[in-house]
Order: sequence, then C-alpha cells, then structure tokens
Amino acid sequence: MCSGEQEIRCLKRTVLLEALARELPQGTIRYSSKLVHFEGSGNYKLLHLADGTVIKAKILVGCDGVNSIVAKWLGLGKAAYTGRSTMRGFVSYEHKHGYEHKFWQYFGEGFRAGILPCDEKSVYWFLTYSPSTQTAGMEHDPSRMKQYVKSKLQNIDENIQAAIHNTSSDTIFSSPLRYRHPWEFFTRSISKGNVCVAGDAFHPMTPDVGQGGCAALEDAVVLARCIGRALSETGVEEHKRIEMGLAKYAKERRWRGFQLVLTAYLVGWIQVGNWKVTRFFRDKFLSSHLADLLLKSSDFDCGKLSVL
Repeated sequence: MCSGEQEIRCLKRTVLLEALARELPQGTIRYSSKLVHFEGSGNYKLLHLADGTVIKAKILVGCDGVNSIVAKWLGLGKAAYTGRSTMRGFVSYEHKHGYEHKFWQYFGEGFRAGILPCDEKSVYWFLTYSPSTQTAGMEHDPSRMKQYVKSKLQNIDENIQAAIHNTSSDTIFSSPLRYRHPWEFFTRSISKGNVCVAGDAFHPMTPDVGQGGCAALEDAVVLARCIGRALSETGVEEHKRIEMGLAKYAKERRWRGFQLVLTAYLVGWIQVGNWKVTRFFRDKFLSSHLADLLLKSSDFDCGKLSVL
C-alpha cells in the first residue's frame, strides 16, 4: 500500500487485530460467533450463527476464510490445495535477541524457509514443504515439526538455528497451503446483491509474496470507500445503492486479486521446485527477480478511504 522506497516488516496478527478493534465502538464485535448459514429476507440477509443468534443485515461481507460459506453461496469454488504445506513458529526472548532487522530466506530441495524479527524481543520463522511419507502425521506433533525444520536448516548460520531451537512447541503450527484458481476472478463474481467477500474468502493465496493480510486491508479500504460513495448518492433506493457499491468494489479488486494469487503461486512453485532445470534457473538467474517480485507485489496504492 505504498509507492517508492520500501521495507519489510513482520507484525503479530493479535497486535493488528487489537489495534483495529480499539477503533470500534464497544460491543461492535461479537466473538466466537461462527456463521452457519444465511438466507434472504426482502432487502436484508438473515445470518444464523452457531450459538443460535440470528442477525438481520443490510450488507453481508464474508470474511470467513478459505472455507467461506459466503464464497460458496456466491458460486466461488473451494480453495484448491497446492500440494505444499507450511510450518510457522514464533519465539520470544526475555532480553533483546540481537538479530538485525533483515529478512533471511533459504531454499533447498522441495522447501523454502525464512526468518524475520518482529521487534527487539521476538522472531518469526516459517518453512514450506511438500508432504511425503516422511512427514505423514507430523502436523499434529510440534516436536517432530521442530526437528524436521532443524534438519532442513542444519547448514545455515548458527544464530539463526538458535531461534528455531528456542521456539516453544506450543507456538509451532502447520497447515496446508491453498489458493483460488486464478481464472475464477473472471468467470465468477465476488458480489451479488448485498453480499460480497473479502480477505481469504475472496483471494486465498500462498504466502510466497507475503500479501495475504495486506490485501485484506486493501479490500477493507476499497470496500468502505465504494459503499460510502454509493450511499451518499441520492435519487436511488438504498438497497440499489448498496448493490452498486458492492459491484464497484468487485470490479475494482478483481484484477488485483488475480495478480496476487497468480504471482504468489508461481513464485512459490519456482522457489521450491525440485527439478534440475528449475533449480538451475532459479539459483543462477531468477533469485534477484523473485525477491523483486515480493517487493513489487506490495508496491500498490489502493487509494484513500475518504469518500468526499
């Protein structure tokens, strides 16, 4: 969401969510309320939550992740499995860890790893890999995951290895990597009437360009701007203005979603490719270009939120 000189920063999800939540009136957020299904009621949607609550909404924005109920209702396909999985770890230090504010990346046969300080006392690391018989069941055993990462990165800098060694097992997680087929951005719609999707429900992607959460924030800015401008119009019924605003949002974000999902998938495929030809071109010619793609993906201006 910037243009020009850039830097890479790592931010804990909880810190971001807490910062956003503080800007909302108390009681706005309803926690632990999973959407089970929804139905139409005139110009409204009735949302049925897992706890039995029913909410009547003028606008439904589905931000319910890669297994989105809202995306399915819109006709979007289920997020596809890439054939890769990822492990993520987070380590906190009592005192300063001493790492420079740099993003280290490592590539090997069938895996990609990275490590990045979040602040002076915490470090985030990840490893993407292709599951095999060797890794079967490993995602349920943090100790095995930790040993697997250490075995893959045994030849890197000892200081970097120390971060992985010091990671508590309860902060290590694994999950399959999924993405939306790029052609869906042009063959399906992300809005219909007073319903649309944003975030992972809209553009699930692999983490290879680090733009999943960033793109969700872009969605929020564009969506709020489109709805705000539509509702400020006069001479048209409110529900029609809402539909127009969501349609404008869908049109504006379609190409950006397509670019990010496709770029992330291709970058990941090349970086962990285990074929001799792929490895040769990646290591000899593409390394700097792939790093440049990561920065270019983030160099995007989604505009300001003001509707005036």
